[in-house]
Amino acid sequence: QVQLVESGGGLVQPGGSLRLSCAASESIFSMNAMGWFRQAPGKQRELVATITNGGNTHYVDSVKGRFTISRDNAKNTVYLQMNSLKPEDTAVYYCRAEKWGPRYYWGQGTQVTVSS
Repeated sequence: QVQLVESGGGLVQPGGSLRLSCAASESIFSMNAMGWFRQAPGKQRELVATITNGGNTHYVDSVKGRFTISRDNAKNTVYLQMNSLKPEDTAVYYCRAEKWGPRYYWGQGTQVTVSS
């Protein structure tokens, strides 16, 4: 059972930046992929960004050019750097790990609020 702990959320003004972290309880090098998802009130959870074991990245169109996903295998941590934040980025952000199978593991989420 993989344990994932997100951190780094908070309140930020439009145009500001935040960096989310997702710390895993085991080596993320063994994961097929790691990803960030988000869920806004009244909406379905959506994919934000993913990064594969090989380092390939994918972003939803709405965050391209503003968000960057990265991984530090030595620290078993995945990051989401979020720049030029907009009010519509407000959501609970979740980290997900994908292992072979596929099997998925989720973190508890961290709240991001973009408001003036």
